[in-house]
Amino acid sequence: MSTFDKLVAYFEKFPGVGVRQAKRFAFHVLTLKREQVSELADLIGSVASDTTECADCHRFFSTRSNQGSTCSICADPNRDNHKLLVVTNDGDIQAIERSGVYDGVYFVLGGTIPLLNAKEEDLRIRNTSLKALANKRSEQTKLEVILGFAVNPDGENTSRYVESLLRELVEAKRVNISHLGRGLSTGSELEYADAETIKSALRNRV
Repeated sequence: MSTFDKLVAYFEKFPGVGVRQAKRFAFHVLTLKREQVSELADLIGSVASDTTECADCHRFFSTRSNQGSTCSICADPNRDNHKLLVVTNDGDIQAIERSGVYDGVYFVLGGTIPLLNAKEEDLRIRNTSLKALANKRSEQTKLEVILGFAVNPDGENTSRYVESLLRELVEAKRVNISHLGRGLSTGSELEYADAETIKSALRNRV
């Protein structure tokens, strides 16, 4: 396999990128000046060392702006620690933060569980970190866990799985589970929803 084909294959692994788009990316790299290619390579090489995963919510954050093990949201004393919004990826958090309506904390699941060929072991829930965090947050005061998944079969399947994971805490009345309201249209991805839609979904959660 040529170097170009290997580059195309790597681009294909990116979320939402097909063969045609991967080839466009690869051809674009060929049009860049040598210094631009070097800069791109340096950025890719350094992003791993400059970025780490939050010990609590598992979103990625820059170590240059924060030397601790938790991100700025989890470490913020003004956030409501008794509202935990579970989302699919980091992009969902950025979309919600832009809406300016949510003041709680997050947990990034890292994906959804497909309705068919489910592989929940690929997600962070495999090591029960979500359950452990919910248990920790609900020790003193009842915790609301908000499920913020896409309104599609895979998202609904993931919601059911998380509900089963937290069933003991719900039965102990330490956790209350809610879902984003139907301000989100069926089949929509939270990451791409506009601010007003997200506001509606949060305010009308059930």
